[in-house]
Amino acid sequence: MQNTSKNRAPAPKYVSTKQLSFTEFESPFERKLNPTNRWIVLSKLLPWDDLCSIYWKHIPEQATGRPALNPRIVLGAVIIKHLCDLDDRETVDQISENVYMQYFLGYTSFCDVPPFDASLFVEFRKRLGLEQINKINERISKIKQELEKKEPNKKQKKDDDNHDSQQEITHKGSLITDATACPQDIAFPTDLDLLNDAREKSEELMDILFEDSAMQKKPRNYREKARKKYLKTAQKKTKTKKDIRISLKQQLGYLRRNIRSIEKILDTLSDIPLKKKQYKYLLVIQHLYQQQKTMYDTKTHSIEDRIVSIHQPHVRPIVRGKAKSKVEFGSKINITLVDGITFLDDFSWDAFNEGTRLKNSVEKYKERFGYYPKEVLADKIYCNRENRAYLKEKGINLKAKPLGRPSKQALSNQVSPGERNPVEGKFGQAKTAYGLDRIKARLSNTSQSWVASIILVLNLVHLAEVALLWKTLKQLKLIFKEELVFFNYFWCENIIDKKIRAA
Repeated sequence: MQNTSKNRAPAPKYVSTKQLSFTEFESPFERKLNPTNRWIVLSKLLPWDDLCSIYWKHIPEQATGRPALNPRIVLGAVIIKHLCDLDDRETVDQISENVYMQYFLGYTSFCDVPPFDASLFVEFRKRLGLEQINKINERISKIKQELEKKEPNKKQKKDDDNHDSQQEITHKGSLITDATACPQDIAFPTDLDLLNDAREKSEELMDILFEDSAMQKKPRNYREKARKKYLKTAQKKTKTKKDIRISLKQQLGYLRRNIRSIEKILDTLSDIPLKKKQYKYLLVIQHLYQQQKTMYDTKTHSIEDRIVSIHQPHVRPIVRGKAKSKVEFGSKINITLVDGITFLDDFSWDAFNEGTRLKNSVEKYKERFGYYPKEVLADKIYCNRENRAYLKEKGINLKAKPLGRPSKQALSNQVSPGERNPVEGKFGQAKTAYGLDRIKARLSNTSQSWVASIILVLNLVHLAEVALLWKTLKQLKLIFKEELVFFNYFWCENIIDKKIRAA
């Protein structure tokens, strides 16, 4: 079988660097942009007016100070960042180098100056919180419904509209819900490494406080000796429980000595000469020492609200029981999928039982659409007795295996293996393509905004796919209509000719 030919890019011949200069390089900017480029197509499909109006509603323009950035640039930069899975600096560099991305952001001409400093992404994430992005997601859902209503209605859709107009809607649509963990970009935490990090940070704080104190002699901290003892165990390929326990006792002793020395220095000062971030480190180190000391004395490896990073003390261990990693360190989210649109209903740094969040998701569905879902598709953990009674009271059908020994009719109502695939597909798409499996933000609120922005990108991509699909269907219908008219004309002309010949 003959292989199909591939359209390859033009391959220029090698030219020595001594012969090619910057001024001789031909620029293609005299030509027009390619209308089939993905950024141009996406820019025409997205509802920029609605997105910008929601942004201005929650972040009003100030009368004084420097004028705020164009909201299309802010939202577009966030979309580009997560759609291409880039970091903050790389996103700004890509925008300043790519003419198609600038067109996507609303530029009227190419500009090689960066649109803003990369550090402003932190401010964007602080502004675009969970509430604001959920409002945008709700607007995207309404836009999708409006797109579908504009299409030529089928008989079934007409029947539904007539039925809906005759009586008030109480139950409509289906709700799919599930939860997952969003791992933070931190080193794998071990007790020995955490104590070493806390000890090094305590030594740094001790140096800062000693410079502002009136003490003549700095308290001893044995930092070099403590470092050598830590490396002696940390660099071993195989560590026994005895080796680890001895090292933990040593690092706990050094850290306790440093904390006491810091308290002595603070007693000599009238106020605390530490910045807000440094003082937060001091409180985290003290709390970490108490946790590690308790676990060492009781010979356990778990404690309530365990700190796994002194730089991100809000991160908690989330036990997932997956084959790849039984425990993930980050936040846990609960999402609902309604007609292809994803809503982020719950975000928590503490592990929670998914079954306790089903009622909240159903009530939020009622707030968004004005009616309850007709059916709920959920995992086994959601289907406890309390949730079953709640859904039965609300008249909602739960597609799950009933408790006890079910009948054949009841077994036909349970979820089939492929019905919950859409929500699993959304998780896979977000983690594989958009970076949900590695949250690189450091603060608690910016990490929440990072996750919410990925959910927003999921919905915008889905909206663009739907809009593109309807546009393609319209073109196909017009082509089919023209073909049908031509066919009818040709068919009638042949019949007339046959009748004339017969006469």
